[in-house]
Amino acid sequence: MANKRYKRSAQFLKRALQTIPLGSQTFSKSMTQYPQGVSPHFVVRGEGSKIWDVDGNEYIDFVNALASVFIGYSNNTINSAVQSQLQNGISFSLPHPLEIDVAEMLVEMIPCAEMVRFGKNGTDATSASIRLARAYTGRDHILVCGYHGWQDWYIGSTSRDLGVPKVVKSLTHSFQYNDLVSLRNLFLKFPDQIAAVIMEPMNVNWPEEGYLAAVKELTHQNSAILIFDETITGCRFARGGAQELFEVTPDLATFGKGLANGFPLSAVLGHREIMAKMEDIFFSGTFGGETLSLAAAKATLTMIRDGDVLENIKEKGKRLLEGILNLIKKHNADDVFSVAGHPSWTFIQIKETKRYNSFEIRTLFLQEIFKRGILSIGTHNISYAHTEADINKLLQVYDKVIPLIINAIQKNKLLEILDTKPLEPLFKVR
Repeated sequence: MANKRYKRSAQFLKRALQTIPLGSQTFSKSMTQYPQGVSPHFVVRGEGSKIWDVDGNEYIDFVNALASVFIGYSNNTINSAVQSQLQNGISFSLPHPLEIDVAEMLVEMIPCAEMVRFGKNGTDATSASIRLARAYTGRDHILVCGYHGWQDWYIGSTSRDLGVPKVVKSLTHSFQYNDLVSLRNLFLKFPDQIAAVIMEPMNVNWPEEGYLAAVKELTHQNSAILIFDETITGCRFARGGAQELFEVTPDLATFGKGLANGFPLSAVLGHREIMAKMEDIFFSGTFGGETLSLAAAKATLTMIRDGDVLENIKEKGKRLLEGILNLIKKHNADDVFSVAGHPSWTFIQIKETKRYNSFEIRTLFLQEIFKRGILSIGTHNISYAHTEADINKLLQVYDKVIPLIINAIQKNKLLEILDTKPLEPLFKVR
């Protein structure tokens, strides 16, 4: 089903489904997250904090390319750096000096970084870090907490494990965040077999006092390597990532989304002794030293290092977080809505009710915010380009949508005002 607002989006989706599974290259950009008929499905332009879909509708974007557009769309400083490099070439037969420049910047900024290797996606970096840990320790088993990409070694530990061999799945084990006992029990279950603990140092919830330090101590007591997956938190929570903010330095870390303002670049970095093993394992890609992304990264990291980017984002995020909490209280909506996370990366959480599941409520929430010019899929990925007016507009929209949903729940009319089929869960990692 479709309405006039999304007429061209519906046409493009129908066309895309003929040649592209799910109509998108990325699950989180597909109709698994954007309900058909009430969502924009294709975008044509972005500038600052805003994007425009194929129907010409304008949105304040709080998805920001899954948190990878950190400075803002079409930033002049970053675009100029890329355009300048474009005149000299993109990929070459030998390494380019930009590889050294960006590696040195990361070593300067990130506590654990002594050596660096580049990839393109977060999955490249996390998978390389796992191979590195296994090579360094001579062990096979991995303990995970959070989301770490699509490769077999990780995705086999989730419900989205179709196509992953059982022998691979048997080597990865999940533990619960802020639950040291769940981690300790896995070390007891697999003594002298754990190569690495890889975890997001923070996602929805803040780490409890001393938790990350205790994880590091327990990991080292068992002669395993601690890896922080900072694909999102890196260069967002602090200049040196969550490890700087929480003052816990891992052995290795993976960075990604914050590095190059939407240009494809990721990095695995860490202690020299471990990273030197990169010379023995095989982690290599034709486009690892592609220069447009490195030029974008150099410009982005310079802005983060020398400017007020992080302070600016944090202040806007704090105001947004406080505003949402006030709206939930104002509309007596805490039985349905809550909000959590770091100010730069917050989550609006939706609870089930007696009559409606969270995905039915979530679908109506998306339907209503999209039509009011807000793009979000439940997170607020703040960028430097967001303005106070953008924050105000989001709060104004929530001030209308939250009571609308509460009223629909109370009157048992939620499905009646839903103009599409409810979303279904993909898989849960947080």
